[in-house]
Amino acid sequence: MTTAGVRATARISARDDGRGGTSLPVLDGQGPLALRRTRASGSEARVMLVGAMSGPLGGDHFTVEAEVGEGARLHVGSAAATIALPGQAKGEARYDVRLDVAEGGELRWLPEQLISAGGSDLYVSSRVELAAGARLVFREEQVLGRAGEEPGRLTSRLTVRLGGRPLLDQELACGPGAPGGWDGPAVLAGHRALGQLVVVRPEFEKELPKARLLGEYAALTPLAGPAVLVTVLAPDALRLRRVLDEALRVLG
Repeated sequence: MTTAGVRATARISARDDGRGGTSLPVLDGQGPLALRRTRASGSEARVMLVGAMSGPLGGDHFTVEAEVGEGARLHVGSAAATIALPGQAKGEARYDVRLDVAEGGELRWLPEQLISAGGSDLYVSSRVELAAGARLVFREEQVLGRAGEEPGRLTSRLTVRLGGRPLLDQELACGPGAPGGWDGPAVLAGHRALGQLVVVRPEFEKELPKARLLGEYAALTPLAGPAVLVTVLAPDALRLRRVLDEALRVLG
């Protein structure tokens, strides 16, 4: 910890153990980023990210890295929501997620919501590198402000590459100081909870789900690859999760 904030990195490495399961040769958390292995489900290893401190606060820089080897299956969740808060240190906080999945590997990235508290300033960058034949379920949920509170500034960029080629690259900024119109009808339309679900499966090469509405403020969009994107707006975190859970159930 310094006057510039806390620097912390958590690393996960998953490998096929050769016995029908997945081993975790690397499970290393620092400071506020604690990692706990939980009960496995079949061949899938499960890891829980546990926040050991408040944050990220202003000036903090957190990084989570996960690598899934060929034939391994990894499920990553979190014990509670992450809350971006204002801190004593000046400047923007950063939260970087770096995910790498080899051919035949599978990653289910399903953390709890990120809440942008009033007065906070957070930049979230999620980069996913998938080899051809990799499988992915990636869920991202963001809540702007706690109950009865105006949000902080939240900028989020998600980049997914498949076989070395771009599959999805998008960025959204919300809250004070964000480009004008972020809360207007063309973007959030007054909603305070937003989320997306990216599902990549090799079998989509044969039959890709068709574009359709999943509700008044939810849509499924096929991507240019064996993948789909579900985008959802909702008035609160509970309804956001319900729509995303239903979308994942429909996708199988």
